[in-house]
Amino acid sequence: MRKLIVTAATVAFLASGGAAFAAAKHTTGTVKSFDGTAMSLVLDDGSTFTLSKAFKDPGIQAGEKVHVSWDMSGKKKIAEAVKIMK
Repeated sequence: MRKLIVTAATVAFLASGGAAFAAAKHTTGTVKSFDGTAMSLVLDDGSTFTLSKAFKDPGIQAGEKVHVSWDMSGKKKIAEAVKIMK
């Protein structure tokens, strides 16, 4: 019985660690360029993001400081949300 509990606890621990790796990443920076038609965002540090299909433009303009929530899809960074910092 003890072996079963330890095994179950180990599996639960490892499964929760996998979920942490799937969590969105976050980046803050200044907008270098934004193209709503091409669905792309470039920050002044060179970070390039493709905007998701569900993206809603909060009025992004070059020079604004933004907080980007993103995740990887293949070799592309997909921005799920972009928030203008005040």
